[in-house]
Amino acid sequence: MLTRPQTSPQIIDRQPGRAGELVLRENDGHHELISNGVFLMDTRDGRSERELVRRALGATDGHGGQSAGKHVLIAGLGVGFSLVEALSATTPDGDVEVARVVVLEWEPAVVAWHRSILGPRTGGAVHDPRVRCRIEDIVAWLRRPATDVFDAVCLDVDNGPDWTVAPGNAWLYSDEGLAALHDRIDPGGALTVWASDRSAAFEQRLGHRFGAVRTFAVPVARGAPDIIYLARR
Repeated sequence: MLTRPQTSPQIIDRQPGRAGELVLRENDGHHELISNGVFLMDTRDGRSERELVRRALGATDGHGGQSAGKHVLIAGLGVGFSLVEALSATTPDGDVEVARVVVLEWEPAVVAWHRSILGPRTGGAVHDPRVRCRIEDIVAWLRRPATDVFDAVCLDVDNGPDWTVAPGNAWLYSDEGLAALHDRIDPGGALTVWASDRSAAFEQRLGHRFGAVRTFAVPVARGAPDIIYLARR
């Protein structure tokens, strides 16, 4: 039986990042993001990233009295799975479900790659007229007075509450951070948080702030399943 030989990863671009060097490479037909030599994500699967958005949209009551269609905040652009899921969402009647998406991504290189190299992977999602990409740290954004609220907030900036990519991100999962997130969500809206593993302490804090919390395990090709936390305001 013949097997297809595995190709060596090819570096497409490397840029200085806020948390160290960022590398975009191609490996066996897929793109991979590497930070400081540590693998972050790739374009091979994306089930849990899509589920992050799908669960949030499914838990919202509507569009909070704003213009028709839901308003979504995605924190962490990654390779674009979450953004594509939001833009492709439809109502049971077949109408477009999402009217507006704000993406917060703190690495300028990631946004630049989506406007060039990664664009074909997502169908040019960052250029959709419903999308506003902001190069911004979500911690700094949340610490400012709330002037904008959303039906769904989808948080995917770390490997989870107990494994952050930057020390300052631990604030996001604290009581104070969850209070700030709560203030950015319309009544009837939802928050979802991506994690590579469960955190009992975070789940307790999330429940204290929002009430009932649901968790969803999403199988992955290797290792323990990814975890999606869902809480409603």
